[in-house]
Formats: sequence, structure tokens, C-alpha cells
Amino acid sequence: MSSTTAKIEPLGAVRERVLATLRQDIIAGRLRPGDRLVERELAERFGISRVPVREAIRALVAEGFVHFETPRRTVVRRLTPNDVRELFELREALEVYAAGLAATRATPEDLAEVAELLDRAAAATEAGDAEVITDINSRLHDNIVTIAGNTLLTAALEPVAGRLRWMTRRNEEWPQLLVEHRELYEAIASGDPDRARAHALAHVRTNYRSTVRHLFGDDAQS
Repeated sequence: MSSTTAKIEPLGAVRERVLATLRQDIIAGRLRPGDRLVERELAERFGISRVPVREAIRALVAEGFVHFETPRRTVVRRLTPNDVRELFELREALEVYAAGLAATRATPEDLAEVAELLDRAAAATEAGDAEVITDINSRLHDNIVTIAGNTLLTAALEPVAGRLRWMTRRNEEWPQLLVEHRELYEAIASGDPDRARAHALAHVRTNYRSTVRHLFGDDAQS
């Protein structure tokens, strides 16, 4: 008998691995709106049974990334103008509030972390690496919410964080985003909550208009 035993990955860990991969495939555009998710094909791709694939797909449905067109057909959702409007209304309510709190609570260490992310965002913007830019920009906003120090605020944003990342990935006005993020950082670093909230509000509204334009064209602007 062999002295080594293959390590068996727990079912829950397999599910999370599949879920994370599929979620990132959707956010990055490797799986596009309307693309079908077939359990058998995904099970073969990952070399696993259908059970964790089925559970991962159900989680993606709950997160708003995919939906059941029929009981046997699951596809990546096509975002609608209403989807975008509702999510940005939530951002406007919560992220603006978070920026104001962050301005009063940020430590030098907190600000140094945000500044480092901005440097990395600048390098990624110069390189035109969309996936890295999206990841860094999302982490920057996550950091601001963390600095705000309100666990209920963090919990309120968590269920839609993935969809927000997916949506803002469609906005490719990277240099403008970098300028806005630097201005937001400077407003938070100033310690003035009114200034931080004003910059956060302007940023969310500009990002909303850019996202709608990239997703639906100029005619969709309200």
C-alpha cells in the first residue's frame, strides 16, 4: 500500500474555487452576457462532479451574475439600464457616506495603503491592463469602506460588490478614473468630511454616466 494518500479537496472548497473562477470570468468578459453555463461542460473543464458546479451556478444566480432563462438553460445576465441605475443609487447612498467617515477616521497607515494602490493603478493604466485596473480600483473603494470603520456599512455593500465590479469593468475611461480617485484620496486625506463626500458624489455620478454610455450608448443617458 502506498505511504502517500492523495489529498481530497472538501466539496465546499471546490464549490468556492469554481464560483470564484466563474465570477472572475464574467467580470473580466471571458464569459459574456447571453453565454450559456452548462453543468456538464463546466464539470469537465474543472475535472469535478456536477454537484459543486450546480451549487456555484446557484450562487451566481443569487449574486445577480446569471439567471435561468428556462429551468434547463442558465445564461450570463444582460445588464439593463435599470440594473445600472439601481446599483449606482446604492453606491451614491453608501460610498458617499463612507468617504465622509473615512475622512474623519483615516490613519497615516490607511492613507499610505490607498496611496500605494493609486501608484499601482497609475502603472496599470499606463500599461492598459484592464483586468488589473479593475482589481485595483475595486480594492481602493473597498479600502475606503474599511477605513470608514462601520461594519454595517461593509455588510450592506458586500452582496453587490461583485456586480459593481462587473459593471464598472465596462467603463474603460481609465485615465479619468485615475484622476478622480486621486482627487478622492486627497479629499479624504484632508480630513474634511464635507469635501470627501462632495468628491465621492461627483465620482459616483461621473462613473454612472460613463458606465451607461459604454453599455448602452449616448441615447441611454437620462
